Amino acid sequence: MRRKINIRFIQTAALAILATLLLTVAVCYHILEKQVLDDLRSYAGIVKHIVTEEAKGFSEKEREELAQNHIRVTLIAPDGTVLLDTSANARDMENHKDRPEVEKAYAQGEGSTIRQSDTMGQSTYYYALLLEDGQVLRVAKDADSIYRIMEMAVPYILVFVAVLLVICCVWSHFLSEGLIRPIRLIAQDVDNIGKTEAYEELKPYIKAIKSQHEDVMQNARMRQEFTANVSHELKTPLAAISGYSELIENGMASSEAETRRFAKEIHTNANRLLTLINDVIRLSELDNGEAEEQLEPVNLREIAQTCVNMLQMNAEMHHVSVSFEGENVIIMATRQMAEEVLYNLCDNAIRYNREGGTVLVTVRDRLDKAVLTVKDTGIGIPGEHQDRIFERFYRVDKGRSKSTGGTGLGLAIVKHILLHLGAEIALESEPGVGTEITVTFQAVRGAQFK
Repeated sequence: MRRKINIRFIQTAALAILATLLLTVAVCYHILEKQVLDDLRSYAGIVKHIVTEEAKGFSEKEREELAQNHIRVTLIAPDGTVLLDTSANARDMENHKDRPEVEKAYAQGEGSTIRQSDTMGQSTYYYALLLEDGQVLRVAKDADSIYRIMEMAVPYILVFVAVLLVICCVWSHFLSEGLIRPIRLIAQDVDNIGKTEAYEELKPYIKAIKSQHEDVMQNARMRQEFTANVSHELKTPLAAISGYSELIENGMASSEAETRRFAKEIHTNANRLLTLINDVIRLSELDNGEAEEQLEPVNLREIAQTCVNMLQMNAEMHHVSVSFEGENVIIMATRQMAEEVLYNLCDNAIRYNREGGTVLVTVRDRLDKAVLTVKDTGIGIPGEHQDRIFERFYRVDKGRSKSTGGTGLGLAIVKHILLHLGAEIALESEPGVGTEITVTFQAVRGAQFK
């Protein structure tokens, strides 16, 4: 990358130098042209008086002075015949009426032109002035052409360009080093990216990279912890299944009652293992975005009522009563997601309740919001644990959770689903009194639901 930046700097500098030189030569040549023509105009004013006052002739001395200054004077009759020329015999010269500068003088009072000589490498500047008697006085001067000037300047230009390129190479080295150095330091020490000194334009990128790096590291830690927790959670039911099956295999079940007891334990742990695996798979789908489903209008009251009815038997087994109150309200979700949220919240309210306790599920329509509330009279959650209950495998009472068959992933699944649906969740709990969880969805008006 640094090499490419150096090459780009040098290429840009070379193009800038070349363009500057060409522009300079063109401007200087234009100034030269203007200066020569202005001089010829002045010469024409002087020569005009000599021609008219001295009988249209030049002395030998005047001719020599004109030659030394590379100036040529020509007097042309109205019909184009050359009457006088300081550098040639006028009688031998062809008619000049069709010369551009002469034509312009006849038409406009004065005219000028430049003619290039490719063989001599010179340019001849002509200025023609119309006299009062209809004759045209033309003054000419030879000068080096722009090509000749450039040819003579080439050695100096090459030396100048070489010096500038060397300076540009050295300067580009320092510039590219200044650009690359912060990036190199970031690559070498990503963990301390925030301490890297960088130019102002790079700071937003450093901030973004730092944030992404922190997210990656946090996700890596979460995945590592998740993997360790899954492994730990799987060991307990697998060990139980293996132990009880080994007892049966070795004939340790001496009676039918013991055989049934061992079989029941195997069945219970197998169910727990299956539930854990299903929850892990579901959470993985939510993490990876594999569970992206088309949202549709669903009736929250209908789903809540169905979930409460389905959990009645489970509640009776725990000696807990479950009731429902609600009204029709439409939300955007999938039926599966809404059922998972309600099932996990209600199942937790039953599992962590006290004997003879109650669970009340309500659905209310509040303006543009749909409010779901699950309230129980259970054991409650201490304040120091309330911020962490939505973490994976986090349990307030690990012994009670495992004894009731909980996997520790239910509320994590709820959190992921609500995040996807854009819903908000709030928790109020007091140990020994109970817990109330409120979920607020965006209500949909005028939608048809399935």
